[in-house]
Amino acid sequence: MGRDLAEAWPEAMELWGRAEKLAGLPLREIFWGDDIQAMASTRALQPALTVVNLTLWAKCQEKCSPRAMAGHSLGEWSALAAAGVLPVSEVLEAVVLRGRLMDEAAKDCPGAMAAVLKLPEPAVIELVEAAAQATGKLVRIANYNTPQQHVLSGEKEAVEAACALAKERKGRAVLLPVSGAFHTPLMAEAAAEFARWIQRLSWRDPKVPVVLNATGAPAATAAAIAPAMAEQMMASVRWSQGIRAMVDLGIRSFVEVGPKGVLARMVGQIVDDPEVRALCLSTMEQIVAWEEN
Repeated sequence: MGRDLAEAWPEAMELWGRAEKLAGLPLREIFWGDDIQAMASTRALQPALTVVNLTLWAKCQEKCSPRAMAGHSLGEWSALAAAGVLPVSEVLEAVVLRGRLMDEAAKDCPGAMAAVLKLPEPAVIELVEAAAQATGKLVRIANYNTPQQHVLSGEKEAVEAACALAKERKGRAVLLPVSGAFHTPLMAEAAAEFARWIQRLSWRDPKVPVVLNATGAPAATAAAIAPAMAEQMMASVRWSQGIRAMVDLGIRSFVEVGPKGVLARMVGQIVDDPEVRALCLSTMEQIVAWEEN
């Protein structure tokens, strides 16, 4: 979780300190320790992940000339900093507030999320509609991750009903360890407060297009990006569509900067093209090896 970078690079350690001050939390103690429950807190996780993303990007940006950028859900804020849409200081403020608001929303209006695997999008849409109708509760596709991987979000009864239907149809469904129905209208109150707050940020046009979660399409102006970020907390993450949009732009190489490499592995599941490659840079060692090659 970025410890090797921070211990080798004073600027990274300073960024951790700035994030801790904004969040009012001992982020390094939490994420470099072994308290799994503390790590799961969205208040802590959102600023910590953002620090990791931004320090990784800062170390590799001189060797990287992207034609477009994107980030998955929270990671979209890191992409905005990398693309020059917002300064790092404002991105840190935004993700600290985002984490707090989402945490409060999850407590005030509990929900559930689940990953559905091995079913195509039309089948997932059908079972979501069936679960919503059967229960009278809210459930929707929150993340369109790959053609065979979708994340559902909504009220617990409806999400559980959708999971049961997925298993009946030979899919796989896994409830996620979260208490909030993120990327749904259950986040409406938090999203409204966040949308008002981000109006004060110093939005700029990106250096390269940013492919937005809410639309799955590239945006080249601050005027297009800012409204999408105001909607992001409630909007579905159209990741699969966004990757295909980048391929349509002629992009064949994807570099993920983040701690796990989940998104890099998704690329091959989204795009069936031997010329399309993806790698993840998550440690100082990996960045050095990449630069040498």
